[in-house]
Amino acid sequence: MTAEFDAGQTRRVSNQEPICGSMLVERPLDGPESVELARVFKAMGDPVRLRLLSLIASHAGGEACVCDLSGVFEVSGPTISHHLRVLREAGLITGERRGTWIYYRTVPAALGRLAGLLTPAAGNSVGNDATENDTVPAATAPAN
Repeated sequence: MTAEFDAGQTRRVSNQEPICGSMLVERPLDGPESVELARVFKAMGDPVRLRLLSLIASHAGGEACVCDLSGVFEVSGPTISHHLRVLREAGLITGERRGTWIYYRTVPAALGRLAGLLTPAAGNSVGNDATENDTVPAATAPAN
């Protein structure tokens, strides 16, 4: 199955087995789990926060100074601080003060838990079965 979008780009879907099974297909989430996960997904649901998380995770050395993050966005410093606090409170990043600056890094266990949650367990399917020959649209950049 090939899906196309504006630029006609596609990417291959891997049928590689995940490291761990998905909680979503193994058992229903209980109340406290769903509340906690909703809080984490809500933190990632804002485009600025999602981009901050990506910038931190992909930054050289695995950590980024707030001074490297602030100039990337057309929002004020206090707004960036607010978004970083939301990501920190959701357990997605940690911060360490060094002199005047705070350096942020992602929490690998938190990201791994989310990946495990969304990765179907081997032998289970969610929606359509993806095979090695299937393709899905690649992420598109927002229009300027």
